[in-house]
Amino acid sequence: MTTPPTHSGRRLGRTTTRRAAEAVVRAIIYLCGWMAIIILAAIAVFLMWNSFRAVNEAGLFTMLSGTAWYPTSSPGKFGMLPLIVGSLFVTGVALAVCVPVGVAAAVFISEFSGRLVKEVMKSIIEFMAAVPSVVYGLIGVAVLIPFVKDAFSLTSGMTAVTGGIVLGIMSIPTVISISEDALHAVPEELRQGSAALGNTRWQTTFKVTLPAASSGIFAAVMLGLGRAIGETMAVLMLTGNAAVMPASVFESVRTMTGTIAAEMGEVVQGGLHYSVLFAVGLVLFTITFGINLVADLVLERQRKRWRR
Repeated sequence: MTTPPTHSGRRLGRTTTRRAAEAVVRAIIYLCGWMAIIILAAIAVFLMWNSFRAVNEAGLFTMLSGTAWYPTSSPGKFGMLPLIVGSLFVTGVALAVCVPVGVAAAVFISEFSGRLVKEVMKSIIEFMAAVPSVVYGLIGVAVLIPFVKDAFSLTSGMTAVTGGIVLGIMSIPTVISISEDALHAVPEELRQGSAALGNTRWQTTFKVTLPAASSGIFAAVMLGLGRAIGETMAVLMLTGNAAVMPASVFESVRTMTGTIAAEMGEVVQGGLHYSVLFAVGLVLFTITFGINLVADLVLERQRKRWRR
């Protein structure tokens, strides 16, 4: 009497191989996570190391609270406050442009547009994201600077609002893409349930879909903020690069990124001015890190609320 063949050995081999592959993938993901943390820490250490001389000789509080930026005077004055305020002014204008336009466009693409319109708009958005920042800067120089000067009766159109508008336009594709993905990820059952209760498509969008996708939309806004605050070329071309304390967004400003880009090529490596520029980079890194940390905390809080 013969016994039927069994496949237990083959099944065991497949299970073992599958578990080994899962262990390898898990180890790679774990390693990549630690590599990201190590790289971030290395950047912070590198900035702190190169800005040590500036902190030691010029003083961190003196630089952060100083309102005069004259790095070539004797002695040099390295007040960063005009640079910080200028960066915040430009970034604030950029957010005022990209957030409402980007979120509204994402809602239209996700909830109201037809298939053909959606495909065309997505192609346009991808093209906008691929345009180099210097091209946006050239368009701003040729079109926006004269318009702002004439519209607000200014002596110069190279202001914070000019740079902010262009940065906002540059950030729109980021906000649209991520917000549209977040809206698309909302389960269709929520929309159907809202419609079954008698809500119109507009009511469903603003009462159900948008709140459900709020975490993703907030992440899109934070990424748009990161794009705006870290941009260099456009602000160099459009904001006037006046390192003075601005009173409004209709004045010329200089940003932290613009200062580093404009002056790094002219300083003596290892000198005090060189170290101060690294200190400016450290301040920018700290601000960006703080914004992202707050964003993560807000997102985690919203996730917990929606789990309830």
